[in-house]
Amino acid sequence: MKSHLWIEEKHGDFLAMKYKVEEVLFSGKSKFQSVDVVQTKGHGKMLLNDGLVMVTERDEFIYHDMIAHVPLFVHPNPKNVLIIGGGDGGTAREVLRHTGIVRCTMVEIDEMVVEACRKFIPQTSKDLDHPKMNLVIGDGLDFVKKSKEKFDIILVDSTDPIGPAQPLFGKEFYQDIFDCLNDDGIVVSQGESGFYEVKMQTKLMSILSDLFPVSLLYNFSNLTYPGGLWSFTFASKGLHPINDFNEKRIKESGLKFDYYNKDIHKGAFCLPSFMRKNLEPYLKG
Repeated sequence: MKSHLWIEEKHGDFLAMKYKVEEVLFSGKSKFQSVDVVQTKGHGKMLLNDGLVMVTERDEFIYHDMIAHVPLFVHPNPKNVLIIGGGDGGTAREVLRHTGIVRCTMVEIDEMVVEACRKFIPQTSKDLDHPKMNLVIGDGLDFVKKSKEKFDIILVDSTDPIGPAQPLFGKEFYQDIFDCLNDDGIVVSQGESGFYEVKMQTKLMSILSDLFPVSLLYNFSNLTYPGGLWSFTFASKGLHPINDFNEKRIKESGLKFDYYNKDIHKGAFCLPSFMRKNLEPYLKG
């Protein structure tokens, strides 16, 4: 189905970003949200949930590098990783590049997102059938509440706190995550915008600082999230993202990256003054 449309993503009532659409590849409505995959002129294939840009082929590597490799190179021996969300598959793809990983479990609530990305965005979804992959279609909230399994790293690869992702920004959820982590466990979560979502970012950091001995935040920039500057939260039962980071492991891994490197890893935790001022009471470690 050929199209000469522009799609517009609105953020609040004050900001919009527009993209030229060359072709609509998929459009559906699950019981959770609308799901669209479009071919854009400047950003390749793009996934949208409820009209919000989740992934584009042009810049997805930035987000997926930073959510996965920062904790994976801090933890001394990660073997068992849990991803909550991440239906496009990009986070799992990066986790599975680490040969020491024994099992990667991904719990995605919306099967339509997974299937749309399997079919139309293989760039991110190509490892969803990897032999070390355990794909669960289900509610991540429910999964961590009932799980008896312990994880070295948990990655909360969620959308914004609206629709099905809203409960993933609550204290009860993070208490369950704490209980699912091994004694040296790390949780990294999609941490919103330091410009546009200060209230939610502060709430999330407040929850993490109440529960974890180490609670910090790190930044990355990409092309398609409002404002360009976006964050991940980092919380652990003891491991520190700088003090326990052995940069030699990156070279020893033999892995190549388009965004991540040892300097980006360290520099990402150097917060702008306005963010540090907003979050100072919750930064621990």
